[in-house]
Amino acid sequence: MSGKKEMFQPRPDQGNKVSMYCCGVTVYDYSHVGHARVYCAFDVLFRYLRHLGYEVDYVRNFTDIDDKIIKRASETGENPLELSQRFIREFHTDMDALNCLAPTREPKATEFISQMVDMIGSIIKAGHGYEADGSVWFSVESIPGYGRLSGRSLGDNRAGERVAVNTMKRNPADFVLWKAAKLGEPTWNSPWGPGRPGWHIECSAMIRELMGPIIDIHGGGRDLIHPHHDNELVQSQAAACDCDTEHMPDQQDFVRWWMHLGFVNVDSEKMSKSLGNFFTIRDVLQMYHPLALRWFLINTQYRQPVNYTERSLQEASDRLYYVFQTLQDAEAALAAAAEAGEEVSVVQEEHNEGIKLLDSVEASLCDDLNTPQAIAALSEPLKVLNDLIHTKKGRKAGGRLQTIGSLQHGLIRALELLGLHAHNVGAVLMEMRQRALHSALFYRQQLLKIRRLNLKRPSIFH
Repeated sequence: MSGKKEMFQPRPDQGNKVSMYCCGVTVYDYSHVGHARVYCAFDVLFRYLRHLGYEVDYVRNFTDIDDKIIKRASETGENPLELSQRFIREFHTDMDALNCLAPTREPKATEFISQMVDMIGSIIKAGHGYEADGSVWFSVESIPGYGRLSGRSLGDNRAGERVAVNTMKRNPADFVLWKAAKLGEPTWNSPWGPGRPGWHIECSAMIRELMGPIIDIHGGGRDLIHPHHDNELVQSQAAACDCDTEHMPDQQDFVRWWMHLGFVNVDSEKMSKSLGNFFTIRDVLQMYHPLALRWFLINTQYRQPVNYTERSLQEASDRLYYVFQTLQDAEAALAAAAEAGEEVSVVQEEHNEGIKLLDSVEASLCDDLNTPQAIAALSEPLKVLNDLIHTKKGRKAGGRLQTIGSLQHGLIRALELLGLHAHNVGAVLMEMRQRALHSALFYRQQLLKIRRLNLKRPSIFH
């Protein structure tokens, strides 16, 4: 919210515990590359905080009931909740492929309806919500500071963000907390009649129930700053007015640090399902290894936009192949030395090249999660390794095997921090070669198809 880098420290009363919440997906379709970027970045942060010794409570939710889910279920003839459960499973398949660790907890919105109803009741009691024809709306004019996260004033706000404009609202910027039941839609009981929760109330209610009144880190894609996180801020603040004074001491916001990811762009336009210019994770993984996609995504600092191009993905794939091939060559060199009876021991720590590499990666991640700088720190050690393994001069270098072993160990640890490691390097190299072949065949077929179309077209010079 300050718009500047600040030193992160856990709350004094929490010891080494860190609470982190990331807004999850609305599960009505396969996830796209924009989603992958958010969750890969949060995964790196999760890994690094744990590496630093923190006990991290990482919560990432699922919106499993929503207008889009209901619409898609109607189109496919499925039950909305069964459709959302199906795409939760598909989401997990994608996250596993991308080497994303499982969060501590993954709550579903429909599991916390009663907590949302209670929170909405607190908001109404505090004078910040009102009922209209079976729905409940939040009155943005009733509480000071609305829009301070995004920097928007009330006059800047547009009605109908994610929901249809409703004439029952007192102010066009008011947002829905509870939606009155509609024919054929899933509904739950409430003091205001049957219906279902609005989108924004979900995260506030789940955070309070699972993590408490104040959390350390909260975020998601940059598109969530407004209206979603602006709305979360005021509704959590409003609900706290009806709670014990200890709930939000000294008027502290319920989030201490906000983390928002830059967009993935295609032709300078945000990739999104609503714009129809998105690539699903599954689409990309047909051509590229999941770790190549992850490399591509984290090779830009999380706050900056990423420009999606085939060339960039290919470069990421080539670079990752080079990393794994180097690690495989290092393993082979050490195995050959051991077979020949040569002793491989680690040199003193002050001369340990692997520790120096890991220190560089850690320093980069400490600086606002500077993942591209961390990846760049791998370049020189990789060059040194290849020289020691393949060049005449390198093979004669003093302490050669010790340096190879040290750098190999440091590289593996660094790749683990970035989520780019592999348990079986040889298998990954084989998979990358297979995908490269598949990609080459695909583009060859596309080129032949274009040529055939051109042959069928009459020439203007005929």
